[in-house]
Amino acid sequence: MKIVFMGTPEFALPTLKALAEQHEIVCVYTKEPKEAGRGKDIQKTPIHLWAEEKGIEVRTPKSLRSEEEQEKFAKLDADISIVAAYGLILPKKVIEAFPKGCLNVHGSLLPRWRGAAPMQRSIEAGDDKTGITIMQVVEALDAGDMYKKYEIEIDRDMTVGILHDKMAEAGAKLMVEVLRDLDNITPEKQDESLVTYAAKIDKEESRLDFDNDAVYLERKIRAFNPYPATYFEHKGERFKLLKCKVVENERGLKSGELYSDNKHLIIGCKTKALEVLSIQRQGKRAMSVEELLRGYKF
Repeated sequence: MKIVFMGTPEFALPTLKALAEQHEIVCVYTKEPKEAGRGKDIQKTPIHLWAEEKGIEVRTPKSLRSEEEQEKFAKLDADISIVAAYGLILPKKVIEAFPKGCLNVHGSLLPRWRGAAPMQRSIEAGDDKTGITIMQVVEALDAGDMYKKYEIEIDRDMTVGILHDKMAEAGAKLMVEVLRDLDNITPEKQDESLVTYAAKIDKEESRLDFDNDAVYLERKIRAFNPYPATYFEHKGERFKLLKCKVVENERGLKSGELYSDNKHLIIGCKTKALEVLSIQRQGKRAMSVEELLRGYKF
């Protein structure tokens, strides 16, 4: 099968690699290179770098809304387009350009968590499971018919970094399976009454509000680890919280109030408290709380 692949981050890479082993990748679409670091070096996406290395044509339009870009896309000799975390809106002419349509690797069990940040929101909400859905791309956000699903359990210690890697590998395998049986699969419509939306992560969300339940905050810390990471401020300095556990508030700490000794850092919350296990001081590496407290006093 001839495929046009559309993806940008590391999440999309296993799917592209798996498809390239069994199909012809006609062209790859990815987000345009960005300036990064103090030297403003041009940084290409993981998808761009891999495709370039394999001699596959790479296109990086800023948008696909123009007639010119849509015509260039439609002129490609392909059977289907595959999307995995591309990051650009696909107009109707792009979605319908090829005979077998356009399929997407989505990081949730649709119709739960349509939208930009399904992995983070599933952990933050305390879901017991999530997974991958292969769906038909339509103009409405993540609303297309579903071809196949794969469930992944969310255990109590799972960060979004761990979940991301599991989902990326699962998405690759599932997409290969769907393409192999494409003509024999009857897509399933989504139940609109079960829809929830996974809003894009706002930078302001990273700052922890301890006037919340400790159970919720512990989930949020895992949902934002490693990126964008949650934090609190002390004496004007930012401290990222990477791992915590919920404990009883035996000292009666108020929301946001800190207690520390030589080995422990406890933060009061609206209900219960958080014991910090792994932390990162501004401009420093991640470390255990015990290690931090050898050189810093709260």
